[in-house]
Amino acid sequence: MSEPIGRPDRSIGELVGEIGEDLSKLFRQEVALARAEIKEEARKAAKAGGMFGGAGFAGVMTAVLLSLALVLGLANVMDAGWASLIVAALWAVAGAVLYGKGRALAREVSVKPEQTVETLKEDARWARDLTR
Repeated sequence: MSEPIGRPDRSIGELVGEIGEDLSKLFRQEVALARAEIKEEARKAAKAGGMFGGAGFAGVMTAVLLSLALVLGLANVMDAGWASLIVAALWAVAGAVLYGKGRALAREVSVKPEQTVETLKEDARWARDLTR
């Protein structure tokens, strides 16, 4: 452990060296915290991306099969071209809804390591107070 600061037999160089070591250790800890926060946010982003992919695949499969069935059903009561246009408009609305939900999930992802920024601010205040 370090010696008490008030001892007269310690040189300024020793004190400055000790402060440098402490600041270096603090910096390494802050970097480790930032890495941990970024890793967690990357997991969230990957999860949202997987949901986008799954929704897209399911949407395409459903759209193809249901669209075909709906077009064939509507073609019994109207021209097949109009039936196809109506079905396409319905899927455009469904796509817009899925996009909106995916976008909301993506907005929850924070790329800024909030906790690290806050502790860095605290460290800066501590260092300023130390030099006064």
